[in-house]
Amino acid sequence: MDLTFVSEPLPDEEAFDAYSQAVMRVAERLSPSVASLRARGGGGSAVAITPDGFLLTSAHVVQRSRKVRASFTDGRELMAEVIGSDPLSDLAVLRTSDDSLHPATLGDAEKLRVGQLVVAIGNPHGFSGSVTAGVVSAIGRSLPTRSGAATRWVDNVIQTDAALNPGNSGGALADGLGRVVGINTAVAGVGLGLAVPVNDATRKVIGSLMTEGRYRRAWIGIAGGPRPLPPRLAAALEQRGGVEVVEVIADSPAAQAGLRAEDLIVAVNGSRVQRVEDLMREITGELVGETVRLDVIREGRERAVEVVPVELQV
Repeated sequence: MDLTFVSEPLPDEEAFDAYSQAVMRVAERLSPSVASLRARGGGGSAVAITPDGFLLTSAHVVQRSRKVRASFTDGRELMAEVIGSDPLSDLAVLRTSDDSLHPATLGDAEKLRVGQLVVAIGNPHGFSGSVTAGVVSAIGRSLPTRSGAATRWVDNVIQTDAALNPGNSGGALADGLGRVVGINTAVAGVGLGLAVPVNDATRKVIGSLMTEGRYRRAWIGIAGGPRPLPPRLAAALEQRGGVEVVEVIADSPAAQAGLRAEDLIVAVNGSRVQRVEDLMREITGELVGETVRLDVIREGRERAVEVVPVELQV
């Protein structure tokens, strides 16, 4: 029997389907921007975001380190200094002395859709430059974070089925055009990975870490949760709900301002709030030391309470 062996390669359009070509393009474009990190507490990944040495990673990867070693796919090994870390968003910024990095392009996670292709690049189990692909499984998830006594929920976390493993943390989650839309942060189970989104909120955190080495958050000292408004008030205020004050911390700005448990906060400086996330979004670090007007519903009546936030200590 005569056997015929064909060794001539097929043209790319025949050898690779559209999915494969998309993943390959992202890998080729983004891999030079992703570094493997060796830190005091273990390993992880990071993403170059400027050509002059700035890298973005997860705060928990570098939490016990001042300096880490970053290795790139071109063979370069660089020492990087932790210049800013924010455990409550699980983001940290590093700086190297190298001014010829290949910066990744940051995208916008707010434009992601469920089912969209995403590609993860990182350093799982020490295997640098590893590429996995999947889809956006869900958007709008929340991730609990903690720093000392302070706790916070990171909003709009991306859920993906792209395979993530220990060491992927701090690496890139990119869309089909190679734009970084998330920083991989957690493995919640087989086929269930989570990434901190790159959006307007986290861009502010990143910018502050780059320039000031920290991110300021305002604190008024309440615990709360969403609560629907009674139909009459909902119609009058043209909103469905507000944030119910469940607890007021003793000697906090909220306590000094006279806020009470069961108060229902419906606006901050005139901006309507319906969820705890809305309240946190409105009471920003820029308002530390400033007088803030809270519109609250108490015993069925609307009233104004003025509170002066302080900086949250983490």
